[in-house]
Amino acid sequence: MQLQLPEPSPDALHASRSLQTLIANDIRHKSGWISFARYMELALYAPGLGYYSGGAAKLGKDGDFTTAPEITPLFGATLARAVAELLPATAPQLLEFGAGTGKLALDLLTELTAMGVAIHRYSIVEVSSELRARQQQLLKAYPQVVWLDQFPAMFAGVVIGNEVLDAMPAHIVVKTEHGWRERGIGLSARNFVFRDRLCDPAMIEQIPEADALPVGYLTEVHPVAAGFMRSLSDMLRNGLAESGQGSAAFLIDYGFPAREYYLDQRDHGTLMCHYRHHAHGDPFFLPGLQDITTHVDFTAMARAAIDGGLDLLGYLSQAAFLLEAGLGDLLLRTPADDARQYLPQANAVQKLTSPAEMGELFKVLVVGTKLRLPERFERNDRSHRL
Repeated sequence: MQLQLPEPSPDALHASRSLQTLIANDIRHKSGWISFARYMELALYAPGLGYYSGGAAKLGKDGDFTTAPEITPLFGATLARAVAELLPATAPQLLEFGAGTGKLALDLLTELTAMGVAIHRYSIVEVSSELRARQQQLLKAYPQVVWLDQFPAMFAGVVIGNEVLDAMPAHIVVKTEHGWRERGIGLSARNFVFRDRLCDPAMIEQIPEADALPVGYLTEVHPVAAGFMRSLSDMLRNGLAESGQGSAAFLIDYGFPAREYYLDQRDHGTLMCHYRHHAHGDPFFLPGLQDITTHVDFTAMARAAIDGGLDLLGYLSQAAFLLEAGLGDLLLRTPADDARQYLPQANAVQKLTSPAEMGELFKVLVVGTKLRLPERFERNDRSHRL
């Protein structure tokens, strides 16, 4: 079925076609087949052409999707409250992965400054040169912000990752009458096509009760994101060994624990594409001009962190986390009788916390070393579901 979506500019279309040629050549060089994870990697991160490494705006009203920090500064201000409670027990520094436009960093630093909390260093790991340039412009008033190209070898402090895990390349697997197969990408005369081949049995270990799932069941597994969690674990453990100070990492994203991720009825997976605020399911549409994501398997992420030597500090819905962290109090800083100011903020809080919006689908996974969340967060902790 032909997608009816907004037309790209001629320059954008040319870039997408260049990326399609690059991906097609990669397929030819690899005997006519690449994993979906490899396709997703190139579509999102190919130098100069991939979605996150090209020059198009991604976030906000002029981009393809909107994240919580773009909705309201109350999101970052609330997260700052939670961060501030942990900082006295660790180093006064933050590390953010994939900072988007820089809006979350700005809101965090603004609120922490207003609270009198000094941040000596705020590091951002950013793969997109276009987003890095936007961040540098937005955060120029904060000289303690620095940019990194990759994981530091060690770190002690607080780590932030908002909608980072969902953009990591995922593998697709499908159950057939002859067992599990990995669904990858090949070439037809003119287009990319899905092709299946034998699956590495280790991939299926992420799926609980995989043998009981019906033939035809299709889903994703996430070894790349699990590898990120192991690298995060190494970095925080090295930071602890070097400084003696613990750390915490807040990972905020949409997803489920494994037993909800791999339900019988979720038999077409969670893959989703975003283009000009239109959501659809065709990953071959205009490569490089649309976002490609999957939901996060939080059980696999927590297991990778624990296997890497980290502690599981908490797992909450976004709504529960934000409300425990003080979102309601921050909303009340705007007088309710000032309708012009208050109503947009109240609507934003509704979007962040409503079960029908972001409140339930988005989760907050907190892992770390030698630290604990304040006791009140335990009231709505769902770690037992992982």
